[in-house]
Amino acid sequence: MLFNPQICNLKDEKFRPFISVEEIEAILRNTRNPSPERVQAVVDRSLGLARLSMEETAVLLNARGEEAERIILEGARTLKRRVYGDRIVLFAPLYIGNRCINNCAYCGFRAGNRDALRRTLTDAEIESEVRGLEEAGQKRLILVYGEHPDYSAEYIARTARVVYGVRQDNGRINRVNINAAPFDIEGFRTVKEAGIGTYQIFQETYHPGTYKRFHLGGRKADYEWRLTAMDRAMEAGIDDVGLGVLFGLGDWRFEVLALVRHVNHLEACFGVGPHTISFPRIQNASNLDRTALSPVADDDFIRLVAVLRLAVPYTGLILTAREPRNLRDRLIGFGVSQIDAGTQLEIGGYTEHARRLAQLRAAEKAGESGEQNLHREQFELMDTRSLAETIGQLVEAGQIPSFCTACYRKGRTGEHFMEFSTKGFIKSFCTPNALLTFAEWLEDYAPEGLRVRGRELIGRRTAELDPGRREEVGRLLERIRNGERDLLL
Repeated sequence: MLFNPQICNLKDEKFRPFISVEEIEAILRNTRNPSPERVQAVVDRSLGLARLSMEETAVLLNARGEEAERIILEGARTLKRRVYGDRIVLFAPLYIGNRCINNCAYCGFRAGNRDALRRTLTDAEIESEVRGLEEAGQKRLILVYGEHPDYSAEYIARTARVVYGVRQDNGRINRVNINAAPFDIEGFRTVKEAGIGTYQIFQETYHPGTYKRFHLGGRKADYEWRLTAMDRAMEAGIDDVGLGVLFGLGDWRFEVLALVRHVNHLEACFGVGPHTISFPRIQNASNLDRTALSPVADDDFIRLVAVLRLAVPYTGLILTAREPRNLRDRLIGFGVSQIDAGTQLEIGGYTEHARRLAQLRAAEKAGESGEQNLHREQFELMDTRSLAETIGQLVEAGQIPSFCTACYRKGRTGEHFMEFSTKGFIKSFCTPNALLTFAEWLEDYAPEGLRVRGRELIGRRTAELDPGRREEVGRLLERIRNGERDLLL
């Protein structure tokens, strides 16, 4: 991976800050009220698989009127299908521990929240949680940790290895991503050696003033240390990183443009941008004071997702179960490529997932909030569907559920991933692998009715492949029906 010291200026493990509030605000001011023709020109450039500039992105953020809205949403829908096809990657978060030294005003796990019930899983409990996830058919996890001295780089690396080591029948976790506090370069190297996939760190808000207002203590209160975390991760050799903003803390247009600026920075320094971008909206949390928040309305949220899809065509967009199911189902068409499903936020929640999900279903039907205890969880979960229920909805919508980890396991990461995805060729790998991994899930975990509908979807989608790929995938599908597993292109 290329490092450009003239741009990045590494010194004492901190890079020169690259976010300018004045620059971003000036771009937003100078692109107000663009014409529909200007909006169409920007969308057309994105449809050519070119990443948009900050100014072009701001044009889409500032567009007004039904015609502009139609152009943006249709463009995002077209681009998503062109780059990623009709498939959605599925994963689950696994909370390892919620001890934390930070005082982030929006977080239920903040150090100052005395009502938060603290817990860290033992290795045996991690294994139990992973077995519960594997019994549902999960293959991809993101491990989540509070920021605390107990959760060192060595500890995170060890827990990742524990997860990879759990095997039962056809169940196995093929990709372990990490959401945890940033480290120095040596710490990131330690975590990389455990064979992790993506390292995910959210800036939460890129506006320094807003950041200071919500981050009241702990190491996370250091804006620049947080901002430059991905530089240290990439310098350590982690070439798959995930950016994110917690929408609802400040101006959503500013945050989207700042995300694009962060993408620019990583590409200039290392020749590769982020593997994923996340865009969660703030939800209720234990003892949360909502008076200082800036909620993002559903229509604006749909717009920002569509704009991100158009601004960075090659980057995976992650939509979490913080959002209600109907909105999640709708947003998939406008650019989302990854979602979590069957999510449990309470530490240790997957071990008893069947009982808890049944109780949540009953509570939903009664119009109640269910068993969720915000003192045990980081935030309120809005989409409580099981993995099978989520997959059933995807099948109904004609989307291919995917558990694929082929690019990671075959070395198509970082710059190599960019070589494929920026040219739009990734669909030739992703669609066949999505079909194969979905076929495995259907054989091993699906209820009978869903298995029938899933096989029908696979048959239709396989018939749409190019002849060479169609024959190859057909042979592999037959081998899967005969009991073979982990067949990837």
